[in-house]
Amino acid sequence: MPGLVNVLVIIAVIALVVVRQCSAQQLSGDRRWWVLPGVLLVMALREPGLVDPRHEALSFVVLGAELAVGLVTGAGWAWTTRLWRAEDGALWSKGTRATVYVWTGGLILRAALYGLAAALGIHQGAPALMMALAATLLVRSGVLARRAAEIPQPHRGPAEGVPFRPARKDRM
Repeated sequence: MPGLVNVLVIIAVIALVVVRQCSAQQLSGDRRWWVLPGVLLVMALREPGLVDPRHEALSFVVLGAELAVGLVTGAGWAWTTRLWRAEDGALWSKGTRATVYVWTGGLILRAALYGLAAALGIHQGAPALMMALAATLLVRSGVLARRAAEIPQPHRGPAEGVPFRPARKDRM
């Protein structure tokens, strides 16, 4: 039964992420972008079945490949996401067509790895999928946070709280 709960958590996280990518969303300035991937990682590490004990070495190789696909997918996802700052200073993001290609490529690679593991008799459980998803989200969120920090704030004049200092000729 715990395996079913893990699969449902994975499906819920993927559904949430995909739905959020379909439309523009405002990014918060929250620095806790790592929390969701961190929770997924802890859940993956605490569950048995991260590696197949019957094929431990090959299982670690497949897990490493799965993590590499997750890291590359997360980075590609972040770099293909459009970021912009509205006039009010709010930061917005939206996935592009290239983002869809990155997601599709990542899913195809993951399915191929799963198929290869199954053909080799290696059991890939939900913890391995959760760990790869955590890697994807962690890299994506980190790259987006870095890109967002590089987008300048709009210029603010005296009305927005910037102290007004008259030009030299106006001072007496």
